[in-house]
Amino acid sequence: MSEQPSKERYDTIGVGYDSSRKADPYLTQRMFNFLRQPGNNRRYLDLGCGTGNYTAALHQLGLDLVGVDPSEEMRSKAQAKNPAIHWLKGYAEEIPIGNEGIDGVLACLTIHHWKDLNKGFSEVNRILKQQGTVVIFTSLPKQTRSYWLHHYFPKMMEASADFMPALHQIKTALEQANLEIVQQEAYFVQADLEDRFLYSGKYQPEMYFNPAFRQGISSFSLIAHQTEVEQGLQHLRADIDTGKITSVQQAYENTLGDYLFLIARKA
Repeated sequence: MSEQPSKERYDTIGVGYDSSRKADPYLTQRMFNFLRQPGNNRRYLDLGCGTGNYTAALHQLGLDLVGVDPSEEMRSKAQAKNPAIHWLKGYAEEIPIGNEGIDGVLACLTIHHWKDLNKGFSEVNRILKQQGTVVIFTSLPKQTRSYWLHHYFPKMMEASADFMPALHQIKTALEQANLEIVQQEAYFVQADLEDRFLYSGKYQPEMYFNPAFRQGISSFSLIAHQTEVEQGLQHLRADIDTGKITSVQQAYENTLGDYLFLIARKA
């Protein structure tokens, strides 16, 4: 067993996490469609489940799920949300589930927190049944660098982009774990997005002035320097008031997608 830190980073931001982070209906449905396999007695894992928003939402759609997360703060909130689901302490590199015990794994906005991508996907392979599915929702560095947030928080956003695994790194780690990518789907943030992750304010820049919103986002709460955040918010306020924000947003328009679904399968 490898040594893990006693204080998980998401224990820090987990206190008010659910005030801004919700399961978005559209994303939930896409996850459901990607994960679900035909037949009875199927079991799924939400790896890095956090407070269990998507775990609980997928459970309501009929999937039998287990939630795994290293943060005690997050798991306690998940347990209170839905006691019927099994919530386990674990890491991507040390999943507390037996061999070939899971039909599908969801990894939603979590792989950038894994300490070892290769070992993590090796563990996923170990617990997956044959033809089991892995559903990854992430942002690639080149996508993160295309957010207009760069205009206001350049150091934070560059550090955030560097923090995200690149597509070639993800593909290599999956291939080494004998997991084959079978589908890719870009996701563009919509104005009605209900889950308030980093770029959820793409069309609602006023959201970034809310401290509770920023607290639920690791880029703001764990990476950013407070001075840059304060200066960036002042710049953003001025651009909103003058209308310049529209031209800034247009300058960052792209066809890459803001986030990405990657679907892989165990051969």
